[in-house]
Amino acid sequence: MENRELSRKLTGKIEIAGKMECLTGLHIGASREAVEIGALDSPVIRDPVSRQPYIPGSSLKGKLRSLLERANPNLKPNRPGGSGIYRHECDDLLPRNGTPGALYCPVCRLFGSTGPGEGDNYPARLKVRDLELLNREDLEKMDTGLFLTEWKFENGIDRITSAANPRNIERVPKGAKFGFSLIYDVEDVTTLKEDLENLYLAVRLLHDDALGGHGSRGYGQVKMNFDQIEARHLEFYKGKSERKLSFKGLDHQTLDALVKFFANNGG
Repeated sequence: MENRELSRKLTGKIEIAGKMECLTGLHIGASREAVEIGALDSPVIRDPVSRQPYIPGSSLKGKLRSLLERANPNLKPNRPGGSGIYRHECDDLLPRNGTPGALYCPVCRLFGSTGPGEGDNYPARLKVRDLELLNREDLEKMDTGLFLTEWKFENGIDRITSAANPRNIERVPKGAKFGFSLIYDVEDVTTLKEDLENLYLAVRLLHDDALGGHGSRGYGQVKMNFDQIEARHLEFYKGKSERKLSFKGLDHQTLDALVKFFANNGG
C-alpha cells in the first residue's frame, strides 16, 4: 500500500448546506433528570440556552450511516450495538482477510471507524453540524401549551388483557424547518465522486425512512433540500487565493465539476 493512502493529505473542503423540513412530527428524545406529576413522558432535546428544539448532528449522521450500511449487503455486521443489533465498522485501514478496510469501505471512509488497536482509527471525512430551527415564528403561533413543540397522546393496549397504557410524547411539529451543514474533507480526488454519491444515496433513503424515534408509527418523515454547495481549495483557507466554486443542488454535472476543480488544484 502506497504511503499517500495513509497520509490523508487535505486538498480542501466541500460544504453542503440546505434546509430539512419535518413532514410529520419529529421526536429526538432528551434524558429526564426527574419525574414530575403531569410532566411529559418523553420530552424532545432542546438547546440549553435558547430552549429551542434542535436536531443533533450525531442523530442525522448516525441515521445516514445506518441507511448506507444497509444498502451495502456485502458489509459484515461485526460490532455489537444496542438491543442485540450488530453494526458494521472496519477493524483495519487496509484490506485484510477478505474485508475491504476503511480506506476502501464506502461506509467507514465517509463516516469513520474505530479500530480495536492503537492506530486503527479512521476519522470520518464527513462532519455533520447540529441542525438549528429556522422558522421559530411559525411555531410560536401554535396553541399547544408547549414552547415550540406539540403533545402527542397515545394509548398502548395490551393484546391479552386489553389494559390501556396511556402515554404522552413531545414532538417537533409538522412544518418545522431546520438548517443543516455537511462538511466533506477532500483527501482523495479519486474517491470524491463515489463518497458524495453515497452520501446522496443515504439522503434519498432517509426521505422514505424516518429520523428519530417511533418511525414505524409515523414520526420522523423529513425532506432534505440541498440549497448551496461550495467547494473550497486549501489555498483558499491559507488566504492565498479565492479558489472556490459554488453550485445549486447535487447532480452528476456538479459532481464532475467538483472532481475537476480539485484535480486541477483548484484552478
